[in-house]
Amino acid sequence: MLLKKTKKLSYIIFFLICSYQSNANKQYSIDSLSNQIIPGAWQISKYKHILKGKNIGLVVNHTSLVKEKHLLDTLLSLDLKVKKVFAPEHGFKGLGDAGEVIMDKMIKKNIPIKSLYGKKKKPNSKDLEGLDIMVFDIQDVGVRFYTYISTLHLVMEACAENNLEILVLDRPNPNGHYVDGPVLDTSKYQSFIGMHPIPIVYGLTIGELAQMIIGESWLKTNMECQLKVIHCANYTHQSRYELPIKPSPNLPNARSIELYPSIGLFEGTVVSVGRGTPWPFQVLGDTSFKKNYSFEFIPQSLPGAKYPKYLNKNCFGIDLREIPKEIDEIDLGHLIELYNNHPNKKAFFNKNFNYLIGNSKVKQQIIDGKDEKYIKSAWKKELNNYLKTREKYRIYE
Repeated sequence: MLLKKTKKLSYIIFFLICSYQSNANKQYSIDSLSNQIIPGAWQISKYKHILKGKNIGLVVNHTSLVKEKHLLDTLLSLDLKVKKVFAPEHGFKGLGDAGEVIMDKMIKKNIPIKSLYGKKKKPNSKDLEGLDIMVFDIQDVGVRFYTYISTLHLVMEACAENNLEILVLDRPNPNGHYVDGPVLDTSKYQSFIGMHPIPIVYGLTIGELAQMIIGESWLKTNMECQLKVIHCANYTHQSRYELPIKPSPNLPNARSIELYPSIGLFEGTVVSVGRGTPWPFQVLGDTSFKKNYSFEFIPQSLPGAKYPKYLNKNCFGIDLREIPKEIDEIDLGHLIELYNNHPNKKAFFNKNFNYLIGNSKVKQQIIDGKDEKYIKSAWKKELNNYLKTREKYRIYE
């Protein structure tokens, strides 16, 4: 498909239609899902008594819905005392670019929103002053380098240090049906895009992961974290759950979320993952691939992608939107292919790649010409060890 710059207006309109789909859309209808899987936040009777009479802090964003109503509004309507709100990457409304610094704000009834993305990613004692309990309710996608789980970790640590309870309202994991990828080498590559010795696709809900964080003593504190998880109803790890709302600006649909564990690795390369198009994390391209590929796209400045890679430049590469494949493993094939086809191999990987993949081995194996089967066999042992550990913390079959 050739996208001419003269069609910029229609391009943007198409993007907005794709990105801000109505809840009436069958694919994302909350009502169509609620009869099958019920998130923890929807089960108010299971946690209202826990919150009654307490000063509450919320860690939430735009995904924190109770059916079609935000959790904040839900709790306020129940006369519960919400005193502060904390927001992760992309902000309370989920509109910020990846990496964009989010500022503190005030919302209704003078409730402050404290940013946990920017200079301060962990709440301090002053932030938590006057609170009795923290409630964490954010939709995750089950991928190690998706930063909401790093926010979870740091909030749990802060709660432990300040003797606060933390209540996690669990939500289904849309990539929870499989486990794959190398386990993060935390001795060298621990960062905000990877804090735990877990594989890229770790096969746990955010509530299960919270239990693992405590059980494996990953918090940097000697204080005990007082955790309670409100379970999802009717959910198993074989459930194929399509999110009722996009979890972040550049994961607009189920296809992007399925592809994210594999395509996200390209953020550590010169290749565009389609930010600034209607298809982020569904297309791959580079300005130097014109001789290799006929598929073409032009990244533009759009909501959630103000300054995308290769802004207003023709990128040539691979269209992954229509591949008829049910994804149940990490795909390294496209990564190896595009590396081999790139004219400047020395510049292909950037410094973030090892942090995303979790070690320094995989990049070197690709450079050395190893195939996908060989590379995956090298992480099999540590993956099997992780699977044994995972069994201790699973809530759902």
